[in-house]
Amino acid sequence: MQAQTRVDVFEQIFLVFLGLGTLVGVVVIAYTLYNAYKYRDGGDETSDKARPTLGELPTGGEGGKKLFLSFGLSAIIVISLIIWTYGMLLYVEDPGDEIPDEEAIEVDVVGDGFAWFFEYENGAESTNTMTVPEDTAVWVNVTGGDVWHSFGITDLRVKADAIPGETDRTWFMTGEAGDTHEIECFELCGDGHTQMVGTVDVVSEEEYEEFLEEEAPDDDENGDDEEADDENGDENGDDETDEENGDDEENGDDEENGDDEENGDDEEADDTEDGGDD
Repeated sequence: MQAQTRVDVFEQIFLVFLGLGTLVGVVVIAYTLYNAYKYRDGGDETSDKARPTLGELPTGGEGGKKLFLSFGLSAIIVISLIIWTYGMLLYVEDPGDEIPDEEAIEVDVVGDGFAWFFEYENGAESTNTMTVPEDTAVWVNVTGGDVWHSFGITDLRVKADAIPGETDRTWFMTGEAGDTHEIECFELCGDGHTQMVGTVDVVSEEEYEEFLEEEAPDDDENGDDEEADDENGDENGDDETDEENGDDEENGDDEENGDDEENGDDEEADDTEDGGDD
């Protein structure tokens, strides 16, 4: 059995209130018209003790039994209605086991700068368009980025405050693939309030998986960049090594040249000494 949606719950509440309101209205109006006709001016005078008297409060007839009965029935109806409605609203706040976690998805929502930003479970992101799979429960975690906003989807009976530093969590059920719903801001947030709108696109499960793959962060590119950095680092290290080797070779040549010059100077000194002896 499929879980009730928020739309189902609020429609039930509306229909119950409408039905009871109509019933009470019919009874009250009918009873009023009956008494107006029964005690009309010019009618037959009767000795009815329940006959209302101008300027006096009605006794309710028969010692107030009718009055007590009407108030008692009204209290029972109103209290029962309050208890039933409160239980239905608790379900709207948290459906509990009716919607298992493994069958639902989560979307983080941020209202910022008169736009709506969405982040999905795999890190995919979108702006002003929330893409969701068909016949699925969607939990939304709503917050604000700059000022107070209010995330709302009228068609799905969704409303959650978007307040900076706080997170409001709510849910809704998607319908058939191809359905679209308008996202609005229900909080007067600034000059661009009326333009702060978006769209909920309901797609098939296959299209949703493709969307997540296309919009997911590309980890491969980051990995390639790191590999490229490592290669550049290795090349730079090789260049530095080559330069150092080059310096060593130059130093070696200089040292050899220096030794040759010293040897030449020694030979000249020996020739000079030999010439003086001669």
